[in-house]
Amino acid sequence: MSERVEIAKARRIVVKAGSSSLTTPQGTIDANRIDALVDVLAARRAEGSEIVFVSSGAIAAGLGPLGLTRRPPDLATQQAAASVGQGLLFARYTSSFARYALTVGQVLLTADDMMRRSHHRNAQRTLGQLLAMGILPIVNENDTVATDEIRFGDNDRLAALVAHLIRADALVLLSDVDALYTGDPRQPGARRVDDVRGPGDLKDVKLGRSGRVGTGGMVTKVEAARIAGIPVVLTNAASAAHALAGDRVGTLFHPAEGRRMSTRDLWLAHATTGQGRVTLDAGAVEAVVRRRKSLLPAGVTSVDGDFAAGDPVDLCDTGGRVVARGLVNYDASEIPDLMGRSTRWLARELGAEYEREIIHRDHLVVLHEGAL
Repeated sequence: MSERVEIAKARRIVVKAGSSSLTTPQGTIDANRIDALVDVLAARRAEGSEIVFVSSGAIAAGLGPLGLTRRPPDLATQQAAASVGQGLLFARYTSSFARYALTVGQVLLTADDMMRRSHHRNAQRTLGQLLAMGILPIVNENDTVATDEIRFGDNDRLAALVAHLIRADALVLLSDVDALYTGDPRQPGARRVDDVRGPGDLKDVKLGRSGRVGTGGMVTKVEAARIAGIPVVLTNAASAAHALAGDRVGTLFHPAEGRRMSTRDLWLAHATTGQGRVTLDAGAVEAVVRRRKSLLPAGVTSVDGDFAAGDPVDLCDTGGRVVARGLVNYDASEIPDLMGRSTRWLARELGAEYEREIIHRDHLVVLHEGAL
């Protein structure tokens, strides 16, 4: 019987493979590696599970055809490599999955798609419909148009957000290392971490940087596991079959106990970026963080940034720490005239339309429980 039953019995699974798992050291697509991974995914799907595959590798796959020996540092050349590589990569997946009579669908996302609520819902509907039609979605960041300011930065975070988007039961992150270690596994003394149940299990872990062709690293994988809120297995591509079978391979990140966040809260907390900052006095921090109340004008002491009503905005305590994020009801230029005022005074002096919160509690998510 499988040791990790929550993985073995998962009905809907997101599997993410990094660039190093899919390409040769020269940056070209490794057909054998892709076929081996497709064999594993097709087998799990044949058992009745729904699979969404998040694949890195577009930029790496474009290096060889462009005559490049390593990932270019400038964004324009990265986008050019992605433009060439994405087509090659997806064509290879299409051919490989066709061996099992499986149809795949390409879904390219940017961070902006996750930040904008309407785009977020559209992506959710698209993925849901693909799964309902028996199509296996292959997701990647749209590197050809993403900018430094609006990109995921790594597909580990993207995979965690996609897991939320489709309400997955499990997430499997495939890397070039077989598990999480307390240090560089190539160095003596590094200890493998089999299970992570909380921050205490990570206290001795030194997280390294990324490799040559990818953008992620252990930092991003640990962060993705935290964001996911579901069982997450981290291992290498060679162990993919054992990981999906629930065997004790790699590192299992156990989800935190408690109620799973709503899709909207998860979107607001992890898929958006604050377009400005609003500083709260101590009473407002207490109300928003501890008592889950709406943010009223009376509790605001300063505002920074150029945002519009409906944008996500970071809420900060008096020390400048971000404690919450919410969708603001006013433009940045309007808030200075409202600060410190009661909604009743604002309604009397400015009109009934000003008798409303800066951010309603239904459109607000706490980011730091220990902010007080």
